[in-house]
Amino acid sequence: MSRQTLKVFSGNANPDLAREICDYIGVPLGRAIVKTFSDGEIFVEIGENVRGSDVFVIQPTCPPVNHNMMELLIMIDALRRASSRRITAVLPYYGYARQDRKAAPRVPITAKLVADLITTSGARRVLAMDLHAGQIQGFFNIPVDHLFAAPILLKYIRENFADDLVMVSPDAGGVERTRAFAKRLGAGLAIVDKRRERPNESQVMNVIGDVKGKTAIILDDMVDTAGTLCQAAQVLLDQGAKVVHGCATHPVLSGPAVERITSSPLASMVVTNSIPLGPEARKVEKITVLSVAELLGEAIQRIHNDDSVTSLFV
Repeated sequence: MSRQTLKVFSGNANPDLAREICDYIGVPLGRAIVKTFSDGEIFVEIGENVRGSDVFVIQPTCPPVNHNMMELLIMIDALRRASSRRITAVLPYYGYARQDRKAAPRVPITAKLVADLITTSGARRVLAMDLHAGQIQGFFNIPVDHLFAAPILLKYIRENFADDLVMVSPDAGGVERTRAFAKRLGAGLAIVDKRRERPNESQVMNVIGDVKGKTAIILDDMVDTAGTLCQAAQVLLDQGAKVVHGCATHPVLSGPAVERITSSPLASMVVTNSIPLGPEARKVEKITVLSVAELLGEAIQRIHNDDSVTSLFV
């Protein structure tokens, strides 16, 4: 057992999730002032002694991405200067994850830049969940524990959907994830072939696989503008699917996403609370939110106690 004191702090990105995690662990949420001055600068003051402590900072870098990122970096710096023994950045959602390679000439690899910033600020470990690209773990020169929301999502699917399931990947990049779900559920597998014309815009072209007469569940790691999701739902119905549901870990839901989901043929949309829903999304009855607090809380406890977290990587 670790002799260091376990402390958990949160920025303003998702304090409700942080409080849920603290309730599961059985520790109070750390006291800290995290506010923004009138000129936009962020101010942080840690309100308790953290010298020699094992500190976890819970802060998804969700919209507003840059503001939440700066809160995280400044909190880590404040904790490092207050002599914390070890600081772990807990990122239920990793912003800039889609910029993980040079997809065109003269563009940055921003996911790597963000990893460098988090490390330079003073983090000595990262706990992340459902990274958009697994290779982001290699962008860090510090240990990264990469969790998956799969156990939570699989349990919900088993309890709420019929046996005639087909798991659908919205693009070629998500096939591995979708195949893993299909295998565990004993379900079929289908792939939506799409061609992206511009960022955040896509055109669905074809469906690979048999969906006729089946309950189709479109699986993705995140839903952003929901354009691909809603187009895919309509194409699946056109191909004979009985009903279509959506399932994603991170509900980014930017731009017209809420309106699209509301007016789409999707019967339901299942997400987690890695990102807090906005006020408009909370009013949409077809959106169901599952909590990842116990999963993250268990990982935090095991990391603090130097126990294995391998059993959580499923």
